[in-house]
Amino acid sequence: MIFSFDAFVTEALFDRSGRAAFALGDGTVRLQTQDGFVTVEAHGGPLGGAVLAAAAHPSGAGIVTGGDDGRVVWTRIENGEVAATVLAEVKNKWIEHVATSAASGLIAFTAGKEVHVRDAADPAFARTFAHEKTVSGLAFEPKGRRLASATYGGAYLWYARIADQKPQLLKWAGSHIAVAFSPDGKFLISSMQENQLHGWRLSDGKDMRMGGYPAKIKSLAFFDKGALLVTAGANGAVIWPFAGASGPMGKEAAEIGFSRDSMVVRVAGIDAHPVCLAAQDNGKIWAAHMRNGRIETLKAEKGAPISALAVSADGKFMAWGDESGEAGVLEIPDISGPRQFAG
Repeated sequence: MIFSFDAFVTEALFDRSGRAAFALGDGTVRLQTQDGFVTVEAHGGPLGGAVLAAAAHPSGAGIVTGGDDGRVVWTRIENGEVAATVLAEVKNKWIEHVATSAASGLIAFTAGKEVHVRDAADPAFARTFAHEKTVSGLAFEPKGRRLASATYGGAYLWYARIADQKPQLLKWAGSHIAVAFSPDGKFLISSMQENQLHGWRLSDGKDMRMGGYPAKIKSLAFFDKGALLVTAGANGAVIWPFAGASGPMGKEAAEIGFSRDSMVVRVAGIDAHPVCLAAQDNGKIWAAHMRNGRIETLKAEKGAPISALAVSADGKFMAWGDESGEAGVLEIPDISGPRQFAG
């Protein structure tokens, strides 16, 4: 199923039902239906009209988006009807990052130097965490109790429900632009402005330098039950091993799917399998199996750089979008068999 939205695709996601949702630079959310999609005007008006960030709602129904209009909106299909609810509004601020947790039911978003937290089940709940510098990334730990924020000089760890607290600071010089927890909660990984990753083992705060990238790492994803991490930022997909108590420390990364004339700009992983997906700046998308070495092209047509990539929870479908507004939902073939050789 292929769509033409005519607006930059900020994010592609799947909800609990397996329906794809696309958040766009024109302020709309497009929700997949049996016949195509429906359009929801989630953000807009005189203050702005672009979706800057999106995440699946903690309930599994629909998605939560942040916009340059200062609003956080929950968009979904409920009882056969399209619904959009404003969850929060911060005047004169852009909502550039959104994170959600199905485990705790919490929703977090950034507004400049502040992180705000809301409870999907309690409209009266609100927490605000102030930072010295602008917050550039946000992620919940797997259990949803702690929240990591990326900023200049490192990452902060907050207990998401506690109002007055002193956060744990994980220091590392430089500008940190994104954060992600490993699925077991033992490691926190940060993408940096300086074309490298940095990591911390949370049990003792030990640092992990993960460099050698030719470009900024704008996308990363864990897969294979958390044993592997795939990242963008190179001519191929970069794979880091995370099995064991030390994760990638003392180990080398592998690069697969190398292409001389393109860069990998978005990645996704299939949680339960050793299969990762990589999308390139020439519009192509492929999948790789880390055990048998098979690489299968999923989208062969060239186009604008891919700006959004997601895999459904069951690992059977992918959703993608690009900078020109083209998007699609495609079935992921089974590549678990032995590698096929031509000739």
